[in-house]
Amino acid sequence: MNTDSEIPGLTKGRVEALSDGIFATVMTVLVLGLSVPVITGAQPDTSTLAPNILSYVLSYLILTVMWVSHHNVFNYIVRLSRPLTWLNSLFLLTTGFIPFSTTLLGHYPANQLSVITYGINIAGVALAMQALMGYATKSKLLVAEGPHSQFIKMIQRRWRIGTIVYSLAIPLSFVSWEISVAIYVVASVIFVVSSSLTLKLPSLT
Repeated sequence: MNTDSEIPGLTKGRVEALSDGIFATVMTVLVLGLSVPVITGAQPDTSTLAPNILSYVLSYLILTVMWVSHHNVFNYIVRLSRPLTWLNSLFLLTTGFIPFSTTLLGHYPANQLSVITYGINIAGVALAMQALMGYATKSKLLVAEGPHSQFIKMIQRRWRIGTIVYSLAIPLSFVSWEISVAIYVVASVIFVVSSSLTLKLPSLT
């Protein structure tokens, strides 16, 4: 009988393997949203190519940050429970929508609905992770002491900031879709840089 889970036969390793598999699938499906430019005459029509590539790179970087963060969090999970497993599934559910919202934004970057859909999707992912971490911490399923506790708090703070940033970009789309897209791009760069610097913390290696 497993001692790290209240669900017989389910271990943390299986949950992590499922999560990694879904992330890999989502990252692979993401590229399928790129459209080959229509070639008419001597020159191909590349007017829609740039938004597609930008949205793809944007989402791929965000997914990488999410995957690293998910890995870091589960490193401190000491035991599974049914609610935690379902909260993780909710996180993966929202993550699975990213290829759709990314393709929508890439095809219709100037459309307010596509800009809002993308923002809601990413904010939803952030809220799902916060719910997972909040429950795991309160239920003492996530255990981190000393500098590791500060590390977990930093991850939680980053997810909260992400929720606020993407949520603010949604109403700003009523003013200008360019402002919202610019926020998405800047936020992506900041989170990637922040995540990269976090990996270099010597006390956590």
